[in-house]
Amino acid sequence: MSPRPRDQILGNLETVYREAYDRAKTARDERRMADLDSAYQREQLLLEVLLDIRDTLAAKPAEPARGTDPMSAINTIRQITRLR
Repeated sequence: MSPRPRDQILGNLETVYREAYDRAKTARDERRMADLDSAYQREQLLLEVLLDIRDTLAAKPAEPARGTDPMSAINTIRQITRLR
């Protein structure tokens, strides 16, 4: 199962907030409209961060450079830390 596209997710978020905003506008509830506007911006930012994390975790990891042995890398780190 592939993840939903970023645009679809962000579009769904906008739809939910737009409907609530329109109801508040019809009721002439300016405080609610301001609250919804702030909440939408906050939720959009948080959602974009989560989508960035999702995309990063789903990306194929880069192949290690040839000749790079994890044990030799650990030994190199040990040597560097001993020099301090």
